[in-house]
Amino acid sequence: MRVFLIVMDGVGIGELPDAYEYGDQGSNTLGNTVKAVGNINIPNLLSLGLGELLEELPKISNIVGAYGKMIEKSVGKDTLIGHWEMMGIVTTEDFPTYPNGFPKEIISRFEHEIGRKVLGNKPASGTEIIKELGELHIKTGYPIVYTSADSVFQIAAHEDVIPVEELYRICQIARRILTGKHRVARVIARPFLGEPGNFYRTDRRKDFSLPPPQETILDVLSDNDVITIGLGKIEDIFSGQGLVESNHTHNNEETMNAILDIEKARNGNLLVFANLSDFDTIYAHRNNPKGFAEAIECFDVMLGDVLKNLREEDLLIVCSDHGNDPTTPSTDHSREYTPLLVRGLNNLPKFLGIRETFADIGACLLEFFGIKTQKFPGRSFLNELR
Repeated sequence: MRVFLIVMDGVGIGELPDAYEYGDQGSNTLGNTVKAVGNINIPNLLSLGLGELLEELPKISNIVGAYGKMIEKSVGKDTLIGHWEMMGIVTTEDFPTYPNGFPKEIISRFEHEIGRKVLGNKPASGTEIIKELGELHIKTGYPIVYTSADSVFQIAAHEDVIPVEELYRICQIARRILTGKHRVARVIARPFLGEPGNFYRTDRRKDFSLPPPQETILDVLSDNDVITIGLGKIEDIFSGQGLVESNHTHNNEETMNAILDIEKARNGNLLVFANLSDFDTIYAHRNNPKGFAEAIECFDVMLGDVLKNLREEDLLIVCSDHGNDPTTPSTDHSREYTPLLVRGLNNLPKFLGIRETFADIGACLLEFFGIKTQKFPGRSFLNELR
């Protein structure tokens, strides 16, 4: 019995009822992207029912999957809380954010412990801040600290100035400092290369996340002899907790190839939990709807290969963790419904409705693997697939 759970990071499908509380009115990541580019070729996602969830997409008659929309029950719109909720943790208190930069006591302690001053300390686009401060960083050796609307403490450094392993070390120092009321969700290493006027971020980014505050469904699955495999940044999101194996693939193509390799070669009770971060990181955060649409189309092609190699007893779940509309002025995550697309069991068209929490995914996993527990929220949709 095998489950392939693929998270299309940042692919929302319309504002949630409480979007106004987050300043996200009008956000519709995929719908607005389709409007902006004019057309999108995603036959495999349409075959799973995605077109039934968005008026901007065409309707087809040969749907072979179950489909629905999910509401994030947790507060916030961070990658961390979205994935945690899928695995049974509903976050009731949002992580702190820093629209005016980090307070003096945090920065002073950080500078003291790493033995260097810092540059920046303000909300910024990652590409823009290295353009602004990269040359000064090279001259001084001071790392660039910045944040966003999300709960993140990001540290950018040129790989020839602060080697990547040293950057990771100072991120670990920041992670240790940022606790209590300053418990940011993620400390993120943002290495870059290049020359002034031509800096570019490398693929050696690493997230140092808060560990889950309690046991997750990953823990329960692995304790019950399910091989839990994290692909992409899943290991970072859960701090490795509950994962039997991890492969920190660097982009969507690598991640999808890793899924295919496992799909063709591995047997037994498996959960393959994959995050596809390119939609969010490379395109949505940079307000690039054309690139976003092309990335979805490329994913759709590789999804076709995954669908061809599914076995009769397998379950495929494609979903998302939040929105990130590349057509709005904001470059940050957006509070949106997310798609739930499922292939497996009877493969007949079925509307799964509007799910009240991402935790329904975790509940489905527990039922699929025959594990009975009342520890977690969520309502399984497994019987609705039969």
